[in-house]
Amino acid sequence: MTATDSRPREVARSRAPAIAAVVLGIAGTAALTWFAVMTLPGQELDQRAMTTVTAGRDAQLWVLSVLGRVSIGAVLLVAIGCVVLALVRRQLPAAIAALVVIGGANVTTQLLKHLIIDRPDLGLEVGVLNSLPSGHTTVVASSAAALALVAPRALTPPVAAFAAFATALTGASTVVAGWHRPSDVLATLTVTVAWTGIAALLVRRDRRGVPPVGLLAWIASAGALVVLIVVGVRPDGGWSGLAETIAVLGVLGAAVALWATATVRLTR
Repeated sequence: MTATDSRPREVARSRAPAIAAVVLGIAGTAALTWFAVMTLPGQELDQRAMTTVTAGRDAQLWVLSVLGRVSIGAVLLVAIGCVVLALVRRQLPAAIAALVVIGGANVTTQLLKHLIIDRPDLGLEVGVLNSLPSGHTTVVASSAAALALVAPRALTPPVAAFAAFATALTGASTVVAGWHRPSDVLATLTVTVAWTGIAALLVRRDRRGVPPVGLLAWIASAGALVVLIVVGVRPDGGWSGLAETIAVLGVLGAAVALWATATVRLTR
């Protein structure tokens, strides 16, 4: 086999993770929507998970201040910064890919939440307005993915830590504030990973020598949850609700850690 003959196989292998991310992201979003929005057990579980964590007045104000920093203006600044960084590094495809993941993920989230997904009234008496996926978490997650696309390889560890910490903090804060159910945050991750896979197809990467970031992502994600506990986030039912609170925050933290690891691997 000549070098020319092996090139298509090498290209296919290099694109396989990105294609898998797109497929899994779409499938994950569909599965979450069906279970958490369209079924009664899913709605009950999701609603109970959201109300199992609470925060006192000071903690609530702190959480709202964090969420208040997430805005359209902030994501525009991140997008501009990513494009400038990519162009300085003479990486035009990376600049385009960064815009694709930010624009695609945020537009998809808004379309799903406001136009496509219709939350049925299954008798829970907690409102039927759809909130899946989380817009705030999408802004942060897509910005982190865009940064991973344009940042130099030497910055891979801090980018992974930032992606995990910022996304876990934002996602969990939306649940603590009562703005979103846990499934809304998880759907954000599936939407964003799908668009990261699409963006990764636009850039050519040398995957050799990528630093391992899995453990760092887990530590950063857990660190964000510890911050919430320190500022005053507590089980709604006191000690009797401790196990449920740990389960909810643990699932969110683990999901974000896995997402951050996958995102960095896709973009390096």
